[in-house]
Amino acid sequence: MSSDFLSADLFPELPKVLVPPPPRKRKPAGPKAPAKPSVNPSQVVTLANAAAHLSASPVSAPEACAAVLEAHPDYRVLRRLPVRLDWGDAPNAGRTCVLILDTETTGLDQSKEKIIELAMLRLEVDSATGVPVGSLQVFDELEDPGRAIPKEVVALTGITDADVQGKRLDEARIASMLEGVDVVIAHNAAFDRPFCEARIPQFRDLAWACSFADIDWKAQGRNSSKLEALALELGWFYDAHRAEMDCHALLAVLCAPLPKAPERNGLSALLAAALKPALRLYATHAPFDSKDLLKARGYRWNAEQKVWTTRLADEAALQGECEWLKTEVYGGRHAVVAIEQSDARAKYSSRGGRMVQRQL
Repeated sequence: MSSDFLSADLFPELPKVLVPPPPRKRKPAGPKAPAKPSVNPSQVVTLANAAAHLSASPVSAPEACAAVLEAHPDYRVLRRLPVRLDWGDAPNAGRTCVLILDTETTGLDQSKEKIIELAMLRLEVDSATGVPVGSLQVFDELEDPGRAIPKEVVALTGITDADVQGKRLDEARIASMLEGVDVVIAHNAAFDRPFCEARIPQFRDLAWACSFADIDWKAQGRNSSKLEALALELGWFYDAHRAEMDCHALLAVLCAPLPKAPERNGLSALLAAALKPALRLYATHAPFDSKDLLKARGYRWNAEQKVWTTRLADEAALQGECEWLKTEVYGGRHAVVAIEQSDARAKYSSRGGRMVQRQL
């Protein structure tokens, strides 16, 4: 690390470590220049010396500086997200085979757009704790969509037409990685699953869970459900919008203890969610003037079916929501709503589940 001097006026919170002023350079003989004021050692500190002052342990200079800043309540340090490929062994654990997946595509419309990058991490997880076991298998490949990649996608992902030219996903290797998988996890599975099923039909036969929708991040005290924001909350940054790195980031986030339930992590929560049927409530024929009320409660507008919908965790939540709809939206009047029930092999797909009606 360089020995640049930082004024104590700029960093008054850092410990004051006495250091000598830097030596003056010798100048050629000649007329004497006016003397410059000397540096007051008591007003100078270096981060390297401060770190050495706080800890005698042999750490790298950048990490030592980070430790100095972290010790003060006015600073927060972000570290590059670690990529962990081996999690050690747990010989007596019951195991669940998990596939963490992410795609980059030419656009958002699943009926028209194509995958340009598919990344997957295959791992085994302790079924009781959600902690990964053993080493990861990593897949990350590009595919030529057969047309130009839109400029906005290039700007977001950095993937160019030249990068994908003539490339095709290795379907045999993908099939091998999917063999024996118990659950596929994606952050916004409702987006990734239809793309994957359209390209690789074997994905249709697997159970899926969504780390965006199946964990109530707001209830866990997080301000955002976006993957980058969740990583930042844990003190990590990473190069987002490339599929493999997004997979590593998601795994790291899901391995961390849940803020409001530290006895479990995100992976264990998703394994439990995969066992439960998904419930989607359709507020059919809701009055137009209730749209702001529904939107504020988290309902989404389905433009194709022209109805407000929301996902619910279980039957108890469904019953409570029906009572709220009857009172707040339908004004106590007679109403019939639709409920879609899907298991993990159908939820988040474009196929939908079993529809039933319920009278409020």
